[in-house]
Amino acid sequence: MKTLGTLDYAVFLVYFLIVAFYGWWVYRQKKAHKENSKDFFLAKDSLTWWAIGASLIASNISAEQFIGMSGSGFKMGLAIATYEWMAAATLLIVAIFFIPVYLKNKIYTMPQFLHQRYNSTVAMIMAVFWLLLYIVVNLTSILYLGALAIHSISGINLDACMYILAFFAIIITLGGMKVIGYTDVIQVFFLILGGLATTYLALDLVATHFGSSGALKGFNLLTTHAEEHFHMIFKKDNENYLDLPGLTVLIGGMWIVNLNYWGCNQYITQRALGADLKTARSGILFAAFLKLLMPVIVVLPGIAAYVLYKEGYGDFKASMSSGGEVIPDTAYPVLLNLLPVGLKGLSFAALTAAVVASLAGKANSIATIFTLDIYKKVINKDAHEDKQVAIGRWTVVLSMLIAIAIAPHLGIDKKGGFQFIQEYTGFFSPGIFAMFILGFFWKKTTSNAALFATVGGFALSVLLKFIPFVVDLQFLSASGFSKLVEQKDGSMLYEIPFLDRMGFVFIICAVVMYLISVFETKRGVVAKGLDIDSGMFKTSRSFAVGALIICGLLIALYTIYW
Repeated sequence: MKTLGTLDYAVFLVYFLIVAFYGWWVYRQKKAHKENSKDFFLAKDSLTWWAIGASLIASNISAEQFIGMSGSGFKMGLAIATYEWMAAATLLIVAIFFIPVYLKNKIYTMPQFLHQRYNSTVAMIMAVFWLLLYIVVNLTSILYLGALAIHSISGINLDACMYILAFFAIIITLGGMKVIGYTDVIQVFFLILGGLATTYLALDLVATHFGSSGALKGFNLLTTHAEEHFHMIFKKDNENYLDLPGLTVLIGGMWIVNLNYWGCNQYITQRALGADLKTARSGILFAAFLKLLMPVIVVLPGIAAYVLYKEGYGDFKASMSSGGEVIPDTAYPVLLNLLPVGLKGLSFAALTAAVVASLAGKANSIATIFTLDIYKKVINKDAHEDKQVAIGRWTVVLSMLIAIAIAPHLGIDKKGGFQFIQEYTGFFSPGIFAMFILGFFWKKTTSNAALFATVGGFALSVLLKFIPFVVDLQFLSASGFSKLVEQKDGSMLYEIPFLDRMGFVFIICAVVMYLISVFETKRGVVAKGLDIDSGMFKTSRSFAVGALIICGLLIALYTIYW
């Protein structure tokens, strides 16, 4: 039943008041000091390691995980957790190799890095691109999926859900990064508490259905009754191979997805760019530990929903079907509607916290890039600090209004919300990552090479997406990098899994960038390097111990569920 009880609303109100008053208190504390643009956009020297780590997770986990990843858990099982677990390993690489470069060179935005390393043309192209991507794809999809989930649970009108979420996010974002960072700590508390409560009750429901009780017993029953949902690596004959193509999740395109997202993404790196190196690394390490926990919160409920659906529990079959077809993304909302009063409100608060935190973080990054990389450099070069902060706040409001206008028309296909976002963001990731990684660690990389990666990477991704439907690339099937797809007319053609496609595009971009750079260097072009020395990459003993623990846990998990 799509309603919340009085106790559920009371629990949600407590969550709302805690976040609102704490955010107001942080904002009032901050106003006691003169606010400049770095305070507003980066919370310069204000965030602690635990606030950075919590903010990273709060900004990352949203409806696309709660709804989309749970839906993928329903459809394909634990394998979708590779996005979360590989992210933990990726965060360690970012902390060791990426963050020191940014901090040493006083980089505060990703376009600023491109301007400093390459030139203003590359920086401006990417600034505009990131704004479009963040608003049209990311902000819009977070808003739409979040509103859809809340509508499914509460029965509140879908448009009203979007307005409420957008308004709540705007209020938090207008306070600046410090307010976002510290309120994210509370958001993550509710996210984890409510998420674990949902997982516990979902597993207990499974146990109860089979005449037992307890979450541990429920988990054991999942591994028995959905054994096929507990494999991390898919073979080519698996129907989900196109989404997670075998070993690519360990040695291929999955690394590009994660390294680009966690290391070359303003939305994420912004949390650490205002801190010193030790604090930033500690915060990222904390986020990596939290990442290990996320599949328990967002994937296991989806697998539990699959077992309950298969067993015909309650009205699962009716609630998860539309026009005779199962909709995996409805798994989490349907599961929440089975929770008892009070706990449903806690889970509802957790979901809302995840959505609002992600919206606020994304809106702040949009404002940062527009204000510092477009407005300050092109529109009003003499803008003073107060003007920059004002422009940033107006940008937050305008971007959210655009997202509200676009969201109802968002076309999320049958892949599900999470896979939809991953695939279409993946058109841009390989070229961007090639441009960053060569820019970091090869001083001879030239601006024209970076320009090729910017434009050529996207063009190649589009080309490889659609060529297999025109040309029968049989050699790809033999090489293991594609899968036969049956067309409506009965013909069989080849499609390259998008993670493999990202790997191909990255390699092509890197090779062409190398050739362009070598050619231009011979002609006397001098590339702009960065200030880098080997001592930057040394870590503290405590960080090294934490990193080894995470690596050990990852090896154990992949060994068990291979």
